[in-house]
Amino acid sequence: MPLVAALALLALAVCLLDLVLTLGVVRRLRHHTELISDLSSGGRRPYAILDEGETAGPFEAVATTGEPVSRDGLSGLTLIGALAPGCGACEEKLPAFVDYARTFSGGRDQVIAVVAGSEDEAETYRERLEPVARVVVEPPVTGGIGTALGLGSFPAFGILDQSGTVVTSGLELNRPASTAGV
Repeated sequence: MPLVAALALLALAVCLLDLVLTLGVVRRLRHHTELISDLSSGGRRPYAILDEGETAGPFEAVATTGEPVSRDGLSGLTLIGALAPGCGACEEKLPAFVDYARTFSGGRDQVIAVVAGSEDEAETYRERLEPVARVVVEPPVTGGIGTALGLGSFPAFGILDQSGTVVTSGLELNRPASTAGV
């Protein structure tokens, strides 16, 4: 009889522990649901670049080919793409960005590709992007263009006007540049 009582108490203790852990998981899921709800209701930007209508901060950089790149030097509409080596989504979007940039109005002079990483890491991206864009390699967190555009994650895409105001962000790169809402 004492063995049965001990087993019953052990079973009760295991059930109570399971209940406590389950309640903890439910609490954590509610918290995550709130975070996701905040994101989808405008609590934060849906894209990794400034929202439409916001203006990029001032920036100055030198492209890998020696060309100056700055917000004050923008003319007309400029396509911006920010990518990072080692980022799976960036690798996936890179061919679409290259195709999009190739058809962008104004050609290479109206396209800036920001590659966040070291020169060595950025080498393969640079080679693929230089024919269609002015490529700037900069540190991921402290880079001048990334800071000016409020980059929060990679990849990020947008179109700026001549004053640096975001005309379109979160571009669908599978559409021709002529139908990008510009």
